[in-house]
Parts: sequence; structure tokens; C-alpha cells
Amino acid sequence: SQFLPKPVMDRLGPEDWETALRPRAVVATVLFCDLRGFAQETERQADQLLPLLDRISAALDVMTRRILEYGGVIGDFQGDAAMGFWGWPLPQEDRVAAACQAALAIRRDFSQAAQTPGNPLAGFQIGIGVASGRAVAGKIGTADHAKITVFGPPANLAARLEGITKLLHVPILLDDETASIARRIIGPEIGRIRPIARIRPYGLDQPVLVHELLPPESEYPLLRDHHLQLCQQAVEAFIAGRWEEAFTMLHQLPAEDRGPDFLTAYIAQHHRVPPTPWDGTIIISSK
Repeated sequence: SQFLPKPVMDRLGPEDWETALRPRAVVATVLFCDLRGFAQETERQADQLLPLLDRISAALDVMTRRILEYGGVIGDFQGDAAMGFWGWPLPQEDRVAAACQAALAIRRDFSQAAQTPGNPLAGFQIGIGVASGRAVAGKIGTADHAKITVFGPPANLAARLEGITKLLHVPILLDDETASIARRIIGPEIGRIRPIARIRPYGLDQPVLVHELLPPESEYPLLRDHHLQLCQQAVEAFIAGRWEEAFTMLHQLPAEDRGPDFLTAYIAQHHRVPPTPWDGTIIISSK
């Protein structure tokens, strides 16, 4: 029950748990969430590690509670990071919508905490990567030690996307498959999506068009819907090599919007001329 949401527990019923938890191939959506600045905070508070641990535990509690609330499975902890996934042990038609709602809820919780002095989460920022695809999920390990987890391309990509949120200065990134499904099934009153760039993450062979998942306009009025349309047109122009056009459109977005900074800086570094050959892909050289 610490790993599986209650509706899944109820639906599994009296089935033999060894059979239910056996690893198998599934179509999964994976969410990877990490805290920002944890290593520096640990170094600064080397003589106050127990209070810091309490704050980290509170942060992980937010992540896991939201993952379970939206029907996900707790897959792993890595220091100050948590991973959840949808699509196992039972298929979930709403796995993408549920993962996106969990990501937005985590963002909302940390955003509200940042505005509350004394809140144990105040001062923490998060990055979230969400990716979908074929994976293997279940009880994985040895006779002496095992855990419930998922591995495969979407797990690797979700972790890479979380790392890239630092580079792109956005809290939540989706891969193209997740974004395509989310656009069809999530209304703007729940969440909005805009493309950011086509990149090839470090350590991966295939490029991916990454998208930012944003709260509704009523919750995040900095970016209006027409801003998102403008951003999409700018990214399309950038990929097509029309950099002057892309540069002009990106500068029409609000100055407080950090999302376009990566592309505008990349264009400026190359003197507004695409390198030759140009296929629209930015290669990320480090994690």
C-alpha cells in the first residue's frame, strides 16, 4: 500500500501478489521529479543534517502523495528525487492525463510553499520530466532485495527531461509522445502545452521535441493562450531554419517568461545563422 494507489489495490483483490507483481512489458508513462539545489543545501547545512532531512522528507511526501492521488505507482527514490509511473499493474487509459495532473499538482504545492514563510518546502524548487512508451514494470531485484519499479526508454527519458528543465528554465517537460496525447485529452482548464525545442539529450541517440506543461491561464496569467501560439510558431520557425523570424517572435513573449531564453541565447551565439548542416536539433552535451 506504500507503493500502489488504493484503487489499484482494490481492483487486484485476492490475486496472488507474486503473480500480480511479476515484471512484464507495458505501455507506461513515467514521472521523474527532483529538488533543485539539494547538494548545495546539504553542504551549507553539514552540521544540521537531521533538520534538513525532515525538509527533504516533507518534499518527497508531496511528490509521492500526488503520484498516489492520481493513480500512479511509486517506483523509486534517489536521494532528493522520486519516480512514479502509470500503466502497471493494470492498464490505464488515462495514464497520460493522470501523470500530467500529478506533475501540475506537485508544481502547485511547491509554488504555494515558496510564498509561505516558515513552510518546510520554502526555498525548494523542482524539476519534473514526463515521458511515455514501452517499458518493463514490476517487482525487480534479487531474492534478498527487490523493489517495485519501471525501466526502459520512457524511464531514461523522463530522468533526462528532468535534468534538462534546469537548462531550459522551466519546471515541467514532456516528451513528444506524452504531449501529443495530452493535447487530445487534457483541456486548457487543466493544463496547457507549448513546444520548447527539439533536442538530443545527453547519452541518447534520438532527438525529441520537448514541450512545457503549464497550469491553466487562470492560475498562470503571465502566459496567455496567444503567447503559447506565438511560441509554437517561433519553435517551428527555429526548427525550419528561419532564425530571424523565430528570434523576432520569441522577443514578443513576456520578459518574465524564462522558457524562450534557451532558444534566443542559442540563436544569438550562432549570430542568427543556423549551422550547416541544420536538421533543427540542438545536441545537449552533458547531463
